[in-house]
Amino acid sequence: MAGGQERILRRRIKSVESTKKITRAMELIAASRIVKAQARVHAAQPYAEGITDVVRNLQSASGGSSSPLLTPRAETRTVANIVIAADRGLCGGYNSTVIRAAEHDMRDQERAGRANALVTVGRKAEGYFRFRDYPIDAGFAGFSDSPTYEDARRVAAAVVARFESGELDRVQLVYTRFISAGRQEVVVEPLLPLESETVEAPAEPSGTPSADYEFEPNPEAILETLLPRYTESRVYAALLNAAASEHAARQRAMKAATDNAEELILTYRRRMNRARQDSITTEIMEIVGGAEALSQGASDGHVDAHDAEYYDKTA
Repeated sequence: MAGGQERILRRRIKSVESTKKITRAMELIAASRIVKAQARVHAAQPYAEGITDVVRNLQSASGGSSSPLLTPRAETRTVANIVIAADRGLCGGYNSTVIRAAEHDMRDQERAGRANALVTVGRKAEGYFRFRDYPIDAGFAGFSDSPTYEDARRVAAAVVARFESGELDRVQLVYTRFISAGRQEVVVEPLLPLESETVEAPAEPSGTPSADYEFEPNPEAILETLLPRYTESRVYAALLNAAASEHAARQRAMKAATDNAEELILTYRRRMNRARQDSITTEIMEIVGGAEALSQGASDGHVDAHDAEYYDKTA
């Protein structure tokens, strides 16, 4: 019985060791990708800041724009959520926290008497909402760990035209903002209409020189063309933050899995050593008990030929 238990434990140790190799490799891969994803987040910031400054200057030069992307609705009837999750799992609670935040906001909108529209990014978000029979207006997948600007353009196109036509009254981004490798937070961020505080030029101190721009064609025409690009840059920034957060979450999850595998291997080895010691102790006790029985029988003169032969072999 002890030998059989030892074989079972050996198989379990071998299986856990194989799993540990996989989780360790995934941890190292995720750790290397965090650095690249973080660099992409920082590299995109100058473009986002530059296009924001241009939009502010255009807004100031035009004296205000009547673009639908800047005009708040008098009444909010339909709210669209762009939920950005991952294509794959094995990243701890990364997907579930984003999905829960989106689902909670959708319930709040329903309680307020508003309709919901849903755009998903990532297979995990799409699978979750489809399984629960949520109507999905558009779904995008296959690029969650390494998004491009073209991916952001396709996602933005799914909501911009509908917002301009009046089909949607508000568009929100639900994603995980990357703060550092050890800290990320889920945010529900308004996307459309564009916030006036973002595109309006901040008040400058008195005596500060300001640049004078000449626009060709007129500022209104340039602003109408640039606002959709500005929306795409906001979506792109959210996708990059989500990708970096996904790698950070996967690195932490795989490190925890590797540590748990090491503890499980140690536990199995202790149990296997204990089973081996029990088996050896049992065999020794059987031999000692048999020898004592033969010695007692010999002293009483009742040892038959078979017992004597066995005693000679064991002695």
